[in-house]
Amino acid sequence: MDQTILNNLEIELRRGTQTLAVLSLLKEKQYGYSLLQALEEKHVYIEAGTLYPMLRRLETQGLLVSNWDTQESRPRKYYELSTDGQAALDKLIEVYRDMTKHFSSLL
Repeated sequence: MDQTILNNLEIELRRGTQTLAVLSLLKEKQYGYSLLQALEEKHVYIEAGTLYPMLRRLETQGLLVSNWDTQESRPRKYYELSTDGQAALDKLIEVYRDMTKHFSSLL
């Protein structure tokens, strides 16, 4: 099989779970770089060029709230789940668990 095709299929498969991973780690406030590190520690690899637009999109959708911390020498924008974001996360976890149960029996 062509390795490029396989790589693209793997990227598509992972893309569907990236939002779930990000939302699950934003139960506590985090800024972008700390979130990238936390994801990497969990072996979830998302490029910064993918993560930052995702954070902006989730905030626009009302799933995240953000605020700037200017106390440090370098200002950082912190993100965390909104009430709607927590509800969305709860539903996505339910859907994910149901899907993995069905896929496990299929595979």
